[in-house]
Amino acid sequence: MPVLVITGTGTEVGKTVTTAALAAAAVAAGRSVAVLKAAQTGVRPDERGDADEVARLAGAVTADELARYPEPLAPGTAARRAGMAPVRPREVAERAAKLATEHDLVLVEGAGGLLVRFDDAEGGTLADAARLLGAPVLIVATAGLGTLNTTELTARELRRRDLEPAGVVIGSWPAVPDLATRCNVADLPEVAGAPLLGALPAGAGALPPADFRAQAPAWLAPRLDGTWDAAAFRAREGARLEPGGSA
Repeated sequence: MPVLVITGTGTEVGKTVTTAALAAAAVAAGRSVAVLKAAQTGVRPDERGDADEVARLAGAVTADELARYPEPLAPGTAARRAGMAPVRPREVAERAAKLATEHDLVLVEGAGGLLVRFDDAEGGTLADAARLLGAPVLIVATAGLGTLNTTELTARELRRRDLEPAGVVIGSWPAVPDLATRCNVADLPEVAGAPLLGALPAGAGALPPADFRAQAPAWLAPRLDGTWDAAAFRAREGARLEPGGSA
């Protein structure tokens, strides 16, 4: 897949760290990688954005960013309040397509969830950019209670728009998962209608970059250039989940 779009079931679900893990695993597999942040919000011009953070963690990747807005708001709102031009889905698609001519893999990271608007006037979203690209969309989801609803809604919207959900990655897997979290290992791929393709340990983004790069392939399935085994993970993390058992 030359272009992979990464969306989340909401904000602060681990999209950027997951994107970094995807990039690190691909680089380790010998692929050239570019990361495109469609719209960066809540960051000053002199601060590091999400694409820069991916490059810091993943290493030798091309980091690109279409637009940056100072307030931590939805891109369309942030652009309007700053009096700046909004991002258009076609601009995202064109930049990603150009990067794809120069790299083996382009990772396009959205802002917030799938339908967060890039602009107020036209209502363009990451889903529109993915459709222009004809690219699959990876869903980054939370691990615990409430994730099944938001994951299913995201997957259903992708299919309604004739987009392919590439799979689901859990953006932050806790060291001590509770009952709901363990049950979700089995339930997430069911509600998404797409495979579970990885789980990042909580705090992965705080690892030293060298450790992050060395460990990243173990968090992702072979389809994402990793070595993570969904069946083994489910067997291990789903232990003690027989009916009537304890968590």
